[in-house]
Amino acid sequence: MKALVKTQKGKGFLELRDVPEPQVKAGEVKIEIAACGICGTDVHVKHDEFPYWPPVTLGHEFAGTVVEVGPNCRSAKVGERVVAEPHNLSCGVCYLCRTGNTHICAAKRSPGWGVDGGMAKFICYPEKLLHRMPDGMTFDQAAVVEPTANAVTDVIERARITAGDFAVVIGPGPIGLLAAMVARAAGAREVVVIGTPADAALRLKKAKELGFTTVNLGEANPVDVVMGLTGGIGADLVIECSGSPKAIPGTIDLVRKLGKICVIGLTGNRPVEVPWDKFSFKVVEVIFNLSTSYTSWDRTIALIHKGLVPAEKIITHRLPLAQWEEAFTAVENLTALKALLIP
Repeated sequence: MKALVKTQKGKGFLELRDVPEPQVKAGEVKIEIAACGICGTDVHVKHDEFPYWPPVTLGHEFAGTVVEVGPNCRSAKVGERVVAEPHNLSCGVCYLCRTGNTHICAAKRSPGWGVDGGMAKFICYPEKLLHRMPDGMTFDQAAVVEPTANAVTDVIERARITAGDFAVVIGPGPIGLLAAMVARAAGAREVVVIGTPADAALRLKKAKELGFTTVNLGEANPVDVVMGLTGGIGADLVIECSGSPKAIPGTIDLVRKLGKICVIGLTGNRPVEVPWDKFSFKVVEVIFNLSTSYTSWDRTIALIHKGLVPAEKIITHRLPLAQWEEAFTAVENLTALKALLIP
């Protein structure tokens, strides 16, 4: 079968190659992939900017149909349409696993960088990590469950957004737009999305289409906008999705006293200079996040299926796996929001 493989360490070394079809082991099912999204992690692996174990097939945002069930599986059935948590090889015995936090177990290796992922015709995957797609959910919707589950984990479960909150999202990329949608679904009275002039043509335009108030940093001061909309108080919750060392220190100027800052974006190990005393005197709560909790997945599937979070609206490109270079280029050049590869 064809698979998009990171063949060795270093920048580049991404290749569409013929690989053997995977064979199911005990506790696994074989899934025929219907769609797999390109995530920022895939781009980082391409450029040698994220841990990975080559040769490895990319892709963790996948959905498909069970075509074979291996020994010792308890409930999976051939023909079921599924999505899957990317929490392979968690040890099950460390304090994190034992407290329900397998997603941050040190032994975990997600598909796409630690084990073979979904940018291929088939993948064999642990039954225990599957979630069934409800009737009527499309594969487009299912392919964006994983990134949306990140937003649900971070904004609802960890930052504990409250109905009536005023929220600000910094960075209108796919995760930023999904975080904005999740905040609104959770009851935010208003969500302001902040971006740069480079975001204006696609990302801020999409945010506006989705009904959010937008601020282009090249045209307006976001602090003035937020203070004007909140009577000088500031946002209840600021969701930082840009990972920009320039943007991160400014979160404190947008949030109210005793407010919360939800950290989602990663800087790529770039240093960030933070005005520490400002954070202290505002007595803010800063919540760091990584990956998805088990509990977020079924909640996310329900929110998307019921139309409360129209996550599929961030999909701008659907291309066959053979056109992976075109898809990656569009993502990297900001001419795509979310691109799906179809094996």
